[in-house]
Amino acid sequence: MSKSGRNTARSPKGRGGADHAAAAKASAVLFTCIGRRVSLLQAFRRAARRLRRPMRFYGTDTSSLSPALQSCDEAFLVRPTSHARYVGQLLSIVRRHAVGLLVPTVDLDLRVLAEHRRRFEACGCRVLVSDPEVIDLCQDKRRTYDFLRRNGFDCPLTQSVDSALKADRKGSLVWPCFLKPWDGHAGKDSMVVHDRKELLFYAKRVPNAICQELIKGAEYTCDVYVDFEKRVRSVVPRRRLEVRWGEISKGQVVKNERIMAEAARLARQLGVGPGVITLQLFLTNRNEIKFLEVNPRFGGGVPLSIKAGADFPKWILQELAGRRLCIGFDAFQDGLMMLRYDAEVWIEGADLRGTKV
Repeated sequence: MSKSGRNTARSPKGRGGADHAAAAKASAVLFTCIGRRVSLLQAFRRAARRLRRPMRFYGTDTSSLSPALQSCDEAFLVRPTSHARYVGQLLSIVRRHAVGLLVPTVDLDLRVLAEHRRRFEACGCRVLVSDPEVIDLCQDKRRTYDFLRRNGFDCPLTQSVDSALKADRKGSLVWPCFLKPWDGHAGKDSMVVHDRKELLFYAKRVPNAICQELIKGAEYTCDVYVDFEKRVRSVVPRRRLEVRWGEISKGQVVKNERIMAEAARLARQLGVGPGVITLQLFLTNRNEIKFLEVNPRFGGGVPLSIKAGADFPKWILQELAGRRLCIGFDAFQDGLMMLRYDAEVWIEGADLRGTKV
């Protein structure tokens, strides 16, 4: 595909063609673990209106106190993602409500959805999830690091705590370092450690800890759109100006062609998609691009990319309907900034949304 992105793609009719045709006629979208994803839900609603396509939007969560659940056309309370009945509950919703698209929004159920994707496709429901082996690689930061190194992508040195301690004894470890779980998400249990004493102390309290080189520079997240034929169609770099609880609270779109090209190369090499994938990286003070990790799902800051013109929900719904896409690879607004604030959802009495499945 050329940089202009004028090549077009048709929704696939190959494997499971009849099922995908059924998905194209379906009139509902289901978001799993919808939590706080109000902005994402609203973006899909706006896209459906612009396409003049009547659709209903459903959500699942384990608690009726989920803010986004209150904004769904219908809300469903399900078991935790690790429960044996979880997939069966989702399949029941899909069958009863003609759901044609299932959108995971967090890391928790990616692996189980990838594993059971064919069961959803047999019901005429497409799942925006990567292959199981891709999910496994992305969710294990040790394997991600090995993949990046093997395939020529620059990244911070990542090692076990024991290896870091041995390096410190030899005088080759550069302080400070970054400590985090190899299977963590949303920045939980991640911290800077300044010396051997801190590393020993916190490594006992952080489960599955790894030690990573601390990189200085500007932190970016790239939203990458991978179409239904797994072709990279758009990359939007967002500079993370401020982060709260592991999610961007202030950010700015930066149309950096080097970052866009490297992010597209990484997405293709990994074989991620379909859907929106987030890549995290640093642009160092020496102008080096160092990749940190890959989250094969919508990122929390994706409303910024959508507002800038990368209308992922619209493209997804168009592909779901079997329509051809015409996407400019870099056709989004440069410099757009997002400054987030908290908003409220008001509930009268105990009138919370959520039907138990």
